[in-house]
Amino acid sequence: MNPQPSEFRDLLEVFDNPAPQRNFTIEHHCPEFTSVCPKTGQPDYGTIVFNYVPDQLCVELKSLKMYLQRFRNEGIFYEAITNRLLDDFVAVVQPRRLRVESRWTPRGGLNSNIIVEYPES
Repeated sequence: MNPQPSEFRDLLEVFDNPAPQRNFTIEHHCPEFTSVCPKTGQPDYGTIVFNYVPDQLCVELKSLKMYLQRFRNEGIFYEAITNRLLDDFVAVVQPRRLRVESRWTPRGGLNSNIIVEYPES
């Protein structure tokens, strides 16, 4: 039985922003992200970068790590993953701004970078 998207999101935890009066940027890199290609069943490897300006909350790193690890066996396209990461992060952390970039390792001579932003420009 595959977990529902909300079950992934439920893993994300937050803590109070220590300086909510100031705009500052937090950047988290996950260089060992893994998911599964839904067409071939082969593993996909990439780096996920979260770049955000927090509002009242910041994401707790262990929970972010556990959340990202849930995708290890998930059959999902790059574009869907990247948009889902943004949607889940916005729903839980409620940042002022967010950019999520997924950078995928080459497969068959091609590599892809997917970038989504909140709010949309």
